[in-house]
Amino acid sequence: MKENSLISPYSVGALLYAPAIKENIAESVLNGKIPAPYSLALCLEDSIADNAVSLAEKQLYDTLSTLYKYNLNNDFYLPKLFIRVRNPQQIYTLTALLGSFMDLVAGFIAPKFTITNSKQYIDAVLKINSSSTKIIYLMPVLESIDLFKLDMRTSLLSHIKTDIDNIKQYVLNIRVGGNDFCHHYGIRRNVNETIYDIGSVNSILVDIITAFSHEYIVSAAVWEYFNLDGWKEGLINEIKKDKINGFIGKTVIHPNQIPVVNSQFAVKKHDYDDAVNIINMENNTDFLVSKSSNGSRMNEYKTHINWAKKIIELYNIYGAV
Repeated sequence: MKENSLISPYSVGALLYAPAIKENIAESVLNGKIPAPYSLALCLEDSIADNAVSLAEKQLYDTLSTLYKYNLNNDFYLPKLFIRVRNPQQIYTLTALLGSFMDLVAGFIAPKFTITNSKQYIDAVLKINSSSTKIIYLMPVLESIDLFKLDMRTSLLSHIKTDIDNIKQYVLNIRVGGNDFCHHYGIRRNVNETIYDIGSVNSILVDIITAFSHEYIVSAAVWEYFNLDGWKEGLINEIKKDKINGFIGKTVIHPNQIPVVNSQFAVKKHDYDDAVNIINMENNTDFLVSKSSNGSRMNEYKTHINWAKKIIELYNIYGAV
């Protein structure tokens, strides 16, 4: 692995989607109009009309050119940058087009990732990493229509995971397409509802988290509301359910959502204290269990160590409250 470009999978956090065709993205980044910390996905897929792809690619080039120029001599918050492509071939096209500007790109987002295109995405990631001086990550999005087939879903997810495992070192997050799932069933949640209230979609999300979360960071589905009475409360409520189900991070579609997401991934002080206590038990030759820091629960090394490691990672990135 190229140690100088390793990224913590926990640090993707709030991933803001923006159509790559927008002309003011670089300006918004350079002028700090987007609340940090955040990651940024420049989308060439669903947000771009089929007849505007070439124009969007040109604008993507111009955006990264501007950021690259200013990044050489100026101090500003540069988010982790990802490009959401339309297909595996576009990875090759963009890598050639962007040239040295690829130094700014953390990786590519692969929409509707499934067994019919996984080999092509994997080959592309392996090829560009073989000639890159830094790691170029991939974030597969599980949102394809074949996941709706109940009799095939378990087998399909197992096959997808086997394919992804072949490039595990280059897979930063697994992502899910909540709106694609809702679209299939003709459902849209209200501001006081969560995606987990939709039984048909919830069952897919549960299967994905079961298949992947013990080895990968799986990021949660997008929340659509950003300017309506109750939208913050609704988002917080959904993130609480994201977290208890094992999702870390969230796709966002408006800068208003970023501070809310970040605040919810800051850890509770008593959780941090307990995590430190649990990790320190490794050196204890007698007891691997103790009371929590505030005396409210049990800490046990053998059953809580994975949780503790996750809490420490989140604390190092988002702090404590």
